Amino acid sequence: MAQLVGTTDKPVQDQFSKEALDKAAKRFKRMEIERGAWVKESDIGKYIKADWRAGSFIRSEFGFTACIKNGYYYLYNKEALQKLGQELKARNIDLGRYMEYKRSEAEFQKKLVNNKKSMKVKRAYEIRADLKNITTSAPPLPDVELVKKDLEQLKTEFFQHKMAAYIDIYKGNHAMMKFIYHFEKYIEPQIKRRCKKWCEDFNYANHALELITKKKETFIPIKEEEMIQL
Repeated sequence: MAQLVGTTDKPVQDQFSKEALDKAAKRFKRMEIERGAWVKESDIGKYIKADWRAGSFIRSEFGFTACIKNGYYYLYNKEALQKLGQELKARNIDLGRYMEYKRSEAEFQKKLVNNKKSMKVKRAYEIRADLKNITTSAPPLPDVELVKKDLEQLKTEFFQHKMAAYIDIYKGNHAMMKFIYHFEKYIEPQIKRRCKKWCEDFNYANHALELITKKKETFIPIKEEEMIQL
């Protein structure tokens, strides 16, 4: 055992001290890394299609625990990464795109929260003593049929302008522009503006519908006749 730990040259009472065992553990960890059992955060993309931020994402989103902290960085078990990659592939999930979707969804919710907060921000002010009784009541909720009609019109535009080539719909209710950095400058500005506005209008209308009915619209971007053929 002392040979494995590497302390045969020390007195018997020191061969299995905490310091000696910690040192041995670090050495074994280094040996495992050298044998390829553990993967650096920058190399995760070799096993899962995603960018360099995937490490913290899989830890928080999927509860990935097959990792060890090495100083300021994490090392990830290669076998566990391969299994996660296989399961994501079986579920038809592009991890990089899923990360973008979660960021987009979080940013949209953040805008809503910030908008509410901006209405509550207190500022330094002075109000005249005679300034009173200027008020209003909450406006009535819009007719739900108008919101649904707006969504139906947006669906029609989606197919009419063949937006499926430029827009992804996630969970049937959150729209995002497709983005590939190297192709971005070659998309016609008119198409880019139309698709960006469509995403904003669709997410806006869906949120309005949710406020009124407590439910979101589910939009599957396939024409009904094509669905029947499938």
